[in-house]
Amino acid sequence: MGGACTFQGSQPVNRYLQCHELVLYKYLNHAKNSLVVVIIDFRIRLPRLYSNLSAFTSLDYVTTTAPSQPYGQQHLNEPLLDHRAGQRFLTEAFKVILEEVLCKGIDVNEKVCEWHEPEELATLLDLELRENGEQQHQLLQRVRDVAKYSVKTNHPRFFNQLFAGVDYHALTGRFLTEALNTSQYTYEVAPVFVLMEDEVLSKLRSLVGWAQGDGIFCPGGTVSNMYAMNLARYRAFPEVKLKGQRALPRLAVFTSQESHYSVMKAAAFQGIGTENVFKVKVDDRGCMITDDLSEKIELAKSQGAVPFLVHATSGTTVRGAFDPLEPIADICDRQGLWMHVDSSVLAQHMTLNPECNYVNVFVIRADSVTWNPHKMMLTGLQCSAILLKDTTDLLKRCHSADATYLFQQDKFYDMSLDTGDKSIQCGRKVDCLKLWLMWKAVGSQGLEERVDRAFAHTRYLVEKMKKREGFQLIGKVAPVIKERMIKQGTMMVGYQPQGGRVNFFRMIVISPQLSYKDMTFFLDEIERLGNNL
Repeated sequence: MGGACTFQGSQPVNRYLQCHELVLYKYLNHAKNSLVVVIIDFRIRLPRLYSNLSAFTSLDYVTTTAPSQPYGQQHLNEPLLDHRAGQRFLTEAFKVILEEVLCKGIDVNEKVCEWHEPEELATLLDLELRENGEQQHQLLQRVRDVAKYSVKTNHPRFFNQLFAGVDYHALTGRFLTEALNTSQYTYEVAPVFVLMEDEVLSKLRSLVGWAQGDGIFCPGGTVSNMYAMNLARYRAFPEVKLKGQRALPRLAVFTSQESHYSVMKAAAFQGIGTENVFKVKVDDRGCMITDDLSEKIELAKSQGAVPFLVHATSGTTVRGAFDPLEPIADICDRQGLWMHVDSSVLAQHMTLNPECNYVNVFVIRADSVTWNPHKMMLTGLQCSAILLKDTTDLLKRCHSADATYLFQQDKFYDMSLDTGDKSIQCGRKVDCLKLWLMWKAVGSQGLEERVDRAFAHTRYLVEKMKKREGFQLIGKVAPVIKERMIKQGTMMVGYQPQGGRVNFFRMIVISPQLSYKDMTFFLDEIERLGNNL
């Protein structure tokens, strides 16, 4: 068990035995040549207990603080947690979060990350989980350490991923969501959020161009795309729910060479098979070539496969390319295929920017759309929705299991408010509050302004790069520069190869915290880090 205590005027007291909350201590009183045993009941408040321990030093008999009731009965009749102590800890921990994450984390003079090699970092964090708990001051230090050594994704110089930046209203929604800790599956346990989710999804659908429809928030764009594939298969072959894939013919999915890898994951996960995902060629801009799409559909048919889904993309992950939705929709209509549009990355630009109304005209023809507000809309992870044009309750018919302990048919309210059976999950996190609260704060105009600002930064960065001589990275330059920037903590930006192209940096400029100064810093820093390569 280990550990030691010292009573005033006594020899050290060694922990002798621990049984639940009862701890037995013993010490040798040399003055009286007797063994003193103290039983401490840790169900009472520790500060008060330790302040009275000095009274035990003159005792030479067994002392106990146990209550008059039997131990088991007392234990079950009183709360196990000390809420006041917990709330004090939470208050102090929040101060650390506010200072280390939200104040220092957005300061350009602070590092984006405090880099350490894995073995060293594991030692610094002291990750081992032990038999006994730690004191509050130790736990607060854990909070500080986690904040200190984590990547500051709110930092203005974090260009690495699309979830960069922070919106404080959305963050408040995230805090409130965690504190309320409910599941988004029935009206009885989440009345506020059932109504809120319905309103937010309705607003998102209206921006796509659908007056009616369905949808659900999902744990990320990958799962949203998986929903689309599952729904498309169910619509084409409803018997799959009962009989499984064995009752179906070989199926075929079509997507561009530059679509998100979640299409392959979905095909593998749902038993369709990655070999049955036909990759359509793209043009020089990264957009799907529709003539090749038609050819791939005929190729699949000639191989005995049945086409059922075309997965188009509005804003590819790397190049931000928009597939030509109008001719794709024409092909889907002729072939009777489900058309899904993955707008995870740039849906906000597509729907909130009036200049892109031409895109909306064609998105409206899709059967489903994936939208990730945790990217360009800055809600924070995670916030992703699958939006459907369908009004036949296809989402519920495809996924329902009619769990009687949740979805009783004799409830006293409208059962349509219990949306949990639309989901492949049981417990489902509330993801609508952070988006709703942020939208309430800044309005559609504020969101549109953020999108416009991101594209202004993109244009500015491109113009500046064109004016810099020799600003073209080749070979293994990008990985070395990435290593240097991370270890120095000055900024963070991702890189990757693509097709026949060598490694290039994938710059993310969606955070509203960014300014032209940050764009210039990025270029200067790339040159500084790579000046001797």
